[in-house]
Amino acid sequence: MDVTIYHNPACGTSRNALAMIRNAGIEPKVVEYLKTPPSREELVKMIADAGLTVREALREKGTPYAELGLANPDLTDDQLVDAMLEHPILINRPFVVSPLGVRLARPSERVLDILPETHKGAFAKEDGEKVLDDKGNRIA
Repeated sequence: MDVTIYHNPACGTSRNALAMIRNAGIEPKVVEYLKTPPSREELVKMIADAGLTVREALREKGTPYAELGLANPDLTDDQLVDAMLEHPILINRPFVVSPLGVRLARPSERVLDILPETHKGAFAKEDGEKVLDDKGNRIA
């Protein structure tokens, strides 16, 4: 299965999503989007395919969101996308693209919605929270 994750290795949520993809037996294409941001077309398509608004795809924490005045409701989607492309840290993460859909994997277990159920067994996040049981079934 062809899966791409727009990944930030410094982000625990992104690391957990990547580990869940690998736990499903898939080695994804890993795009470190801070080094290699998506094109405008790719970003706009990912946001739309994930069913999000541009504002929902913006990251505020640890970014220049406030300094750039991005909370201003008069800013257009195009202006917000421009800011995301100029400052990729503003792109929320991780976006995951698979043949089964696109998700902003926040929380990280949302990635499971677009992966086949071929998990190798139990999975717990870095913080110890169990996501999959020994048989690879989701824990509610």
